[in-house]
Amino acid sequence: MANDTTTTHLSRPILDVDHVRSHFPAFGAHGNQEQSFFENAGGSFACAQTIDAMHRYYTETKVQPYAQYLTSATAGEQMDRSRVRWAEALGVAVDELQFGPSTSMNTYVLANAFGQVLSAQDDVIVTNQDHEANTGAVRRMAQRVGATLHEWRVDSETGLLDIAGLEALLSERTALVCFPQCSNLVGQENDVAAITAMAHAVGARVICDAVSYAPHGFDDVGALGCDVYLFSLYKTFSVHQGLMVTQNGILDALPNQGHGFNEGYPSKRLTPAGPDHAQEASAGAVLDYVEALHAHHGGSGGLRSACADVSALWQDHEERLLQPVLSMLGSDDRVRLLGRSDTGGDGHRCPTVAFVPRGRAPETVAAGLVGQGVQAGHGDFYAGRLLEGVDVDPATGVVRVSWVHYTNDADVNRLVTALDQVL
Repeated sequence: MANDTTTTHLSRPILDVDHVRSHFPAFGAHGNQEQSFFENAGGSFACAQTIDAMHRYYTETKVQPYAQYLTSATAGEQMDRSRVRWAEALGVAVDELQFGPSTSMNTYVLANAFGQVLSAQDDVIVTNQDHEANTGAVRRMAQRVGATLHEWRVDSETGLLDIAGLEALLSERTALVCFPQCSNLVGQENDVAAITAMAHAVGARVICDAVSYAPHGFDDVGALGCDVYLFSLYKTFSVHQGLMVTQNGILDALPNQGHGFNEGYPSKRLTPAGPDHAQEASAGAVLDYVEALHAHHGGSGGLRSACADVSALWQDHEERLLQPVLSMLGSDDRVRLLGRSDTGGDGHRCPTVAFVPRGRAPETVAAGLVGQGVQAGHGDFYAGRLLEGVDVDPATGVVRVSWVHYTNDADVNRLVTALDQVL
């Protein structure tokens, strides 16, 4: 596929991928030479700004933060800066941000908190499109308190959620609605704002799992309106932490899960243990990368504007690379593609592509791709309920390829060639 140098949208330039890749040291690592990384849905490469921030923290300020001496005060200032920067990036208040060791742990703590206020008089809605980290903890909580659990199910052919299916489940008993912004297998973005508005109309709270979406764009979460919005920083070119937004007064409605002496601190009420100081201090460095990328492409304005503009650049680029892959797999009778085979229609499709080889084991196909220099994997990817919902055996699983904005044309050329040879 030739490099497309035309403007994707008249109002913005195309992404300078060579400049992007210069910010990611992993491309110079020995193990990545003559390779194309297509397991980004499992975790992205860290940008140089993140790596440098971690190195500086451990070198210069690896002490207990917030004391009066210089290194300690500096450490605390760096942690505070990350929090302020991420709040601005996501369009929320600083006290609405929660850092935790992972999204799985953040969801677990959150579910435990909801379990202290929900009862057998409440309904809880989950989907079978979710990653286990979101749906599993909430399902167990609902069972523990005796709440009625409803499953908003995907279409058995496409793996997509129809918003009419949610409407049929909502009632005045609905207390909590949990769903993913997009699946980690079919990639189609769900309409967060519309789903949230429907749930709020019956008085329900909303948890949106954005883990699979966030590597492709930093949304204005304040505008989306959901009560809780979670994603993993290690999938967004940053540190191995989970970031959780809690808004609409949800913290006042949930009991404190942290140390008793931290109950008066909103940012600590859903964090049972203390933060990882180095990772929290370094978490905002990826936003320095976003601003640098924004400036390189002629952008101006504050951090929220930079996030919006750069996210649009990322998605334009990713979608252009997605089209030939979907076209090939969607028309190839050697595979069953999960999800839509085009990038048109309603909603954005993230470049996460899963398929079932016909007559071949996914493990064998994945191994063949690796042999061709395509770093990809196979399995159920913690989405066993989704696979069952589209009549795929989770024990056998699928082959998944996924990419982000630093993936280039040469990578996709290698992927398409390898797929044809291996299949």
